Amino acid sequence: MNVQRRLLPSTSALAAFEAVARLGSFTAAAQELDLTQGAVSRQIRLLEEQFGRRLFERDSRNVRLSAAGDIYAEAVRTALGQLRDAALGLMSNRHSGMLNLAILPTFGTRWLMPLIPDFVTKNPDITINFVTRIGRFDFARERLDAAIHHGQPDWPDADSTLLMRETVMPVVSPEFLASRDITTAADISRLPLLHMATRPGAWSEWFEEQGLSAPTGPGMQFEQFGTVAQACMAGLGVALLPQVLIAGELQRGQLVATPGQPMQSRSAYYLVVPHDKRGHPPVASFRDWLLGQVAQQI
Repeated sequence: MNVQRRLLPSTSALAAFEAVARLGSFTAAAQELDLTQGAVSRQIRLLEEQFGRRLFERDSRNVRLSAAGDIYAEAVRTALGQLRDAALGLMSNRHSGMLNLAILPTFGTRWLMPLIPDFVTKNPDITINFVTRIGRFDFARERLDAAIHHGQPDWPDADSTLLMRETVMPVVSPEFLASRDITTAADISRLPLLHMATRPGAWSEWFEEQGLSAPTGPGMQFEQFGTVAQACMAGLGVALLPQVLIAGELQRGQLVATPGQPMQSRSAYYLVVPHDKRGHPPVASFRDWLLGQVAQQI
């Protein structure tokens, strides 16, 4: 066997190896692949003979990856996923490409998604696949082309394009405001504060901007923006929320501003693109369109 053939095993063998590695069972892998257990065993044996390395440790009851097999399994899983994505792209969109985009849950649903029909109309040959991600992740491992990120422009090995700055403001429900004596920003410090887990220092920054000391007592904490907004509308306390994401609630009177100045957040929204995706045509098309939308909206 020449070197090139030895380094490129059959996809059938790789699929069998990945299934056994993931399921931890030759029997379960055979059922998933609609093969006999003997056929799966033969594929694994061929791989081990081809590489001259044992990929699994076996005993009478269990099968588990060897040290070498564990390393190889991660690479095979990624490679097979890329092949599946490429095949799906060919079948669903022959002439252009596919954009795998990570979005922030609330920004995506409240700001971006209502605008997406315009992108689809203008770019009918590009298919967007959306996934929700909060915080940083490995683009290569996740097989994503770009992400909308809230934070700083310091994502490693990627370009960060500023989309918009963020202004936050303290808000309450109208009933909450009417039932309390709130006349100055200082009055907010004695009220129950609602916190977002992803922005632990937001209230401290706001009080600092007002020239006030932040209260030290605990407050309710929430993981998702939508839950914070709902808690605020239910009258549970004061929330510090981005104006761009609560425009509807403010317009409908479900939330009202309290005394105190809005604050420009130290973080902003960015489109993040890994360096190896700079030349990907769907990414470039989406970036140009997105920046145009931002310019119209702000």
